[in-house]
Amino acid sequence: MCYGYDGETALRRSLETQGASRRGILRTAVAGAAGAAAIGALGAPAEAAGTRGSGNGRDREVPERRISIQLYTLRDATLPAGTAEKPWSIGWEAVLERLAQYGYPRVERAGLYGVTAATMKAKLDSLGIWASSSHEGISDTSAAMYQKFDDANTFEQRYVVVPYLNSDKLSDWQRWAEQMNNEAYAAKRRGLRYGYHNHAHEFTVDLGGGRTPWDVLTKELDPRLVHLEVDLYWVYTAGVNLGVADPLKFTKSVIRKAPQTVRQFHVKDRAASNGDMADLGTGVIDFSSIFRKHTVEEYIVENDTPDVSPLTSAAVGKLYLEHLKY
Repeated sequence: MCYGYDGETALRRSLETQGASRRGILRTAVAGAAGAAAIGALGAPAEAAGTRGSGNGRDREVPERRISIQLYTLRDATLPAGTAEKPWSIGWEAVLERLAQYGYPRVERAGLYGVTAATMKAKLDSLGIWASSSHEGISDTSAAMYQKFDDANTFEQRYVVVPYLNSDKLSDWQRWAEQMNNEAYAAKRRGLRYGYHNHAHEFTVDLGGGRTPWDVLTKELDPRLVHLEVDLYWVYTAGVNLGVADPLKFTKSVIRKAPQTVRQFHVKDRAASNGDMADLGTGVIDFSSIFRKHTVEEYIVENDTPDVSPLTSAAVGKLYLEHLKY
């Protein structure tokens, strides 16, 4: 899931529609994870490949100023302190304070925690953190659209990103692409870059004749107005469930072939054992190989299902990215 949207269910339903049994889906997922693990165990290839350098005699690193985190990762921790079912909850202000201690220079918003944009902005400013991006759904009305742009301008954001869309109807995706183009034009006039964030089902839903939502989006979204925020876990997972021989190669191909600019990555790892999300560096995705081929403006840590606790995932993710060589 990303910001409350169930990407796993969307993927499963799209595959079941194509006649795949749940057992077949799980078997494919495990096989894909095992194949990636055979290349190098549990995330080790990312570090090993990075130590070989960039071909110019120098290792490259992710610029620390470009490292961010999607705050949905920390949704349970942002609940009021003492919430019984979430023992690690400390409240949104304390979460931001912890992120500052971890050295995060920026975050991607997932809501406002019941306060105003100005209130949250003031807290971020006091900690030296920039809310550079946010996940915002397509707006139902012009007033709602301008309100989300007002909030984004309050935060002095650079990006506004649509987090999730899902339908098995071609007409829906065509309509959404047109609406995103219109919103992106309005966003540009407000000094904002407008993007779309993928899950896996954009690659697996059959809209007829083998055409997928990704086909529609990459054809219809105006590359002058709309960029892509590529979620690396979900693209890799789509490759696994499509049965491609090399999900990593598939992931890099998706990034390379998109006519829209890929400006942001959601950096999220995949567990070898069951294909679930994993803390960065503990899974099978070779991030070094991806980063060598494509540089982006933001590297956003995310884990919808933290391995230990949300705050631990945040700390591990920051340390992994700032020490990764490629």
